[in-house]
Amino acid sequence: MAVPRSSRAKNFLCVCIFTIISHHVALPSAENRYTEDYSMQFLDAVPENLPAETVVLDLSQNSISELGTSAFNHLSKLRILKLAHNFIRDLNFSIFQYNQNLEYIDLSHNKLWTISYHPITHLRHLNLSYNSNLSMAMLSEFGKMLKLEYLALSARRIQKPDFSALAHLQLDTLFLDLEDLSEYEAKNLPAFNTTCLQIALPRNKEFHIVLDLDLNTTVGLELSNIQDNHVNDLKAVLLKLNGNVRLRNLTLSHMKTPLRNVIDFFQNIRKTTIEHFNIYHLTISQLDDNFSDPDYAETSLISLTIKYVKIEETRFSQPKVYRLFSEMNISASTLSSANLIHMLCPLKPSRFTYLNFARNSLTDELFQGCSSLNLLETLVLQVNQFKKLTKVSLMTSHMKSLKYLDMSQNLLQHEVLEKGCHWGENLVELNLSSNLLSDSVFHCLPVNIQKLDLQNNQISSIPSLTVELRALEELNLASNRLTDLPGCGQFRSLRLLNTEINSIVTPSSQFYHTCPSIREVKAERNPFMCSCEIREFIDLRKRGLVVLVGWPESYRCEYPEDIRGIRLQDFHISELVCNTTLLVVVVLVITVVFAALVSFLCICLDIPWYLKMTWQWTRVKHRIWKNNPEEVLDNIEFHAFISYSERDSDWVKNVLIPNLEKEDGSVRICQHERNFIAGRSIVENIIDCIEKSYRSIFVLSPNFVQSEWCHYELYFAHHNLFQENNNSLILLLLEPIPPYIIPAKYYKLKALMAKRTYMEWPAKMSKQGLFWTNLRAAIHVKLLCGQEIAELQV
Repeated sequence: MAVPRSSRAKNFLCVCIFTIISHHVALPSAENRYTEDYSMQFLDAVPENLPAETVVLDLSQNSISELGTSAFNHLSKLRILKLAHNFIRDLNFSIFQYNQNLEYIDLSHNKLWTISYHPITHLRHLNLSYNSNLSMAMLSEFGKMLKLEYLALSARRIQKPDFSALAHLQLDTLFLDLEDLSEYEAKNLPAFNTTCLQIALPRNKEFHIVLDLDLNTTVGLELSNIQDNHVNDLKAVLLKLNGNVRLRNLTLSHMKTPLRNVIDFFQNIRKTTIEHFNIYHLTISQLDDNFSDPDYAETSLISLTIKYVKIEETRFSQPKVYRLFSEMNISASTLSSANLIHMLCPLKPSRFTYLNFARNSLTDELFQGCSSLNLLETLVLQVNQFKKLTKVSLMTSHMKSLKYLDMSQNLLQHEVLEKGCHWGENLVELNLSSNLLSDSVFHCLPVNIQKLDLQNNQISSIPSLTVELRALEELNLASNRLTDLPGCGQFRSLRLLNTEINSIVTPSSQFYHTCPSIREVKAERNPFMCSCEIREFIDLRKRGLVVLVGWPESYRCEYPEDIRGIRLQDFHISELVCNTTLLVVVVLVITVVFAALVSFLCICLDIPWYLKMTWQWTRVKHRIWKNNPEEVLDNIEFHAFISYSERDSDWVKNVLIPNLEKEDGSVRICQHERNFIAGRSIVENIIDCIEKSYRSIFVLSPNFVQSEWCHYELYFAHHNLFQENNNSLILLLLEPIPPYIIPAKYYKLKALMAKRTYMEWPAKMSKQGLFWTNLRAAIHVKLLCGQEIAELQV
């Protein structure tokens, strides 16, 4: 089977899990601190000025061809160095002499020709694979690295002394890339002292590498690129294995062979010490129905894993092939990505405790009515073609020991009125993520479930009347259609709730009252409405009652729009806005204070005086109407009435009146000295003049605000303004009036000056012409002459 080298290397897996973990035990802690990642940066040399604190340095997948002698001298804390997929040709390990903490070096997939040895005290992981031009003779000195745990090499030629220097190393994992092997002398492979041995077998079928393997000290064996002669060699090796060897794990990858050979492997392994048999990327070239079922009695095999199966022949007896796997006398079986459309129920009680049929085409008919899987505890059926949740529940009802079921990434649905949900009574963990389930799924769930995953479905709410899940502790509702944080009405023991990536605006009111046991909430990336309702949710975290996973960066306001993007942690709203009782109390207090303040201002601003003036206005108007009702007419006799302080009389008499009145008498000005009627009260005269004048001109100055009578005139004119609904007031500012000299009771003057446009007397002669023009235009109106007024009165 021709498989690209990169693909084979990528999928070359080791089942010696404890060994792999030991190789990389330092990686997680190191990679979280002081990591410099320069991978895929098109670099042709090691970057300068790298931080001296660097612990992890990744320079893989670049174009580096040479390493300078001082490239890493200043990196005294360097522990992990990745140089894979470059163009390095020559390497002298003395460049690492100042990196005494270096534990991990990856130089795979380069162009290495020569290597010069220099001891590195703490080196544990060295990968020199896929450097096919490298001579094995150059590696003899590396046998002195006694702390090495992982070693990966490539070889084109293997001669007797090539590996002798490495044979004494006590390795956890040894990887030999022999794909390009062109020269090999039989029986030249020593007994490697390694726990896990990985070999990429040569393409040349003439080399019988497998037959020369000494497996007495090896726990795990991995073989890749298996061809016909390798299959026969491996079957022969398996037949020769006795009970004294330590081999427990056998992994075969990228193998093309007839089904008969696979069955032979099962039969031969039965008599060995192998407990875990794994096959990856298996191509079955021929399916022969004429095979006898292997004898699984007294087998040492515990688990079988077959992943990524391709069947080149489509016509075969399916029941017989399925029976081959269903009747295996083992505890764990994985047939993933194997094109299965069905699997038979074992004919007799089975030892299976773990079954994994992920990524196939299995349907609802699987294991219906199957009562021989009583020991099964874990069943994985993700990425298949299951459609009815009730069918799945019936399948589990006969599995008395089933605890974990994975039905994710199927096509499962459940209707509201659909009946017949009967789940296994011991099922405690159920994965139903990435299906087509809606709210009705809560009517068909195992009553004893403890962990439930409903991520990525079509759930918009949790119905109030559902199955009561008293044991449920973890619920995953991420990536659904929830609009609020649900309550825990039917699952009071819930401790962990995941509702990230929904449409949650605010927590529901039930959430705070029905979830007393909840301790962790994951509600990231939801469109929260930042209002009073969200405050209580934030307070739960502040009081330490709930841990919000992803806080604070993943919790942000979406509404209202003016604060969109703000973190919930930075959102603040007044207690007064959210507390109705407090708001009522504050309003009452403010009302009382306002009433007291108004009373105080009434006294300070002489409000009684204004009330007195209003009363006097009313009495005068009433007396005039009672004595002379025929005079209460809108008879305008004057163009303007002028109110001014006696101290400003010179300007009024010598400047203002002469410029307004003309010799032809077309403009008539009302002035108190010549137009007040003797015998009347001053107040009556003021009112009468204002009413008979088209406009009232007030000459404002500091003297004006000191005059009591000016204040009367302004008051009555302002009153007439609102009573008649006209625009008769003209404010003429003779001199600037500083605000501080205006008495408090002149608040009307302040209001008028603030709201009405006033005319300002210009000091410059050039501007006075325009001033007089505007003033005359403001008082211009056509009036009856004196004779016409007299005739009108008669």
